[in-house]
Amino acid sequence: MKTVLSIAVVGLGYWGPNLARVFSQLPGCRLAGLCDKDPERLNQMRRLYPDVTRFSDLSSMLRKTNPDAVVIAAPARQHFPLAKEALLAGKHVFIEKPMATSTGECRDLIQMASARNLTLMVGHIFLYSAAIRLIQVMIAAGQLGEIRYINSQRLNLGLFRNDINVVWDLAPHDISIVLSLLGRPPVSVNCQGNASVTRGVEDVANLSMNFGANRFVTIQTSWLEPKKIRRMTIVGTDRMIVYDDIEPHEKIRIFDMRVEPPPHYDNFGDFQYCYHYGDCHIPHIEQEEPLRGMCRHFLDCINHGTAPLTGGEMGLDVVRILEACSMSLHANGGAVLVPSQPAEPVPPLGLLQPIPASCAC
Repeated sequence: MKTVLSIAVVGLGYWGPNLARVFSQLPGCRLAGLCDKDPERLNQMRRLYPDVTRFSDLSSMLRKTNPDAVVIAAPARQHFPLAKEALLAGKHVFIEKPMATSTGECRDLIQMASARNLTLMVGHIFLYSAAIRLIQVMIAAGQLGEIRYINSQRLNLGLFRNDINVVWDLAPHDISIVLSLLGRPPVSVNCQGNASVTRGVEDVANLSMNFGANRFVTIQTSWLEPKKIRRMTIVGTDRMIVYDDIEPHEKIRIFDMRVEPPPHYDNFGDFQYCYHYGDCHIPHIEQEEPLRGMCRHFLDCINHGTAPLTGGEMGLDVVRILEACSMSLHANGGAVLVPSQPAEPVPPLGLLQPIPASCAC
């Protein structure tokens, strides 16, 4: 494998410039080309990267720069054709979430990458967050007890999209986190939403997932919220965690709280719940920009021929759930079974160990 990998970025709208920034800073790689159909975006990138060649179409960029890998941050409906073209050209591919707009497209990309021994990775960025990795380790070690339910809120004002709805835009983050924490796919989903601004494109939606074994997950998404909220509550039989990604330092709060029903009772008067109120702790977490860790992981997978933490199978699992959400939306929120074709459970990235609580709330 080459000592320095050449990276081409396709899609320079909202997120592509961030990917270009990080890859341009990482050792062991260089920006080979930047691609977007919008001339104004290309002009903006020219000022930032004057030595990087710019293109208005992927075919020209592949032909003239011959990169080792292509990073795709275009609108979701373009993910499949762009990734297909790059894979067929023999390039490693990184795709932003969602991986594609159907499970069939995801399977095709997985097959193409496997047949050519190419790295295929999906940008489920929160699985590269130190906070999420710590929660993974705590759950795996049994420190929360049995997980009872997870509630997540991903709310903000915009960015409005017309190619996908708010579920396909925002929920992939929370779905990928939940899959990594619970290690299994849901049995069924219910999803209700409303299109308040653009007809036919839901901008507010509530998703619930039944995981069996008395585990339940709710996800609230919105483009119509005045305040940006990124909060997840994880409730176990022994402890509870509130993860707030908006907090710059105190992202995780661990609550030693639980409720226990009486073991037995003879009449209604004997039936008393037991509430345990313990301490709240904020663990210290060594922070690294998750985007940087994710991009470095992509390079490592190419160089060492290892499978990505968020590879094609993970992307497929998320899209499978999103498809079930779309079916439920069209059925006015009715329950839709999720096809049982799960990938292997996602392990925590690296060797992060539980960090002792360092200060009280």
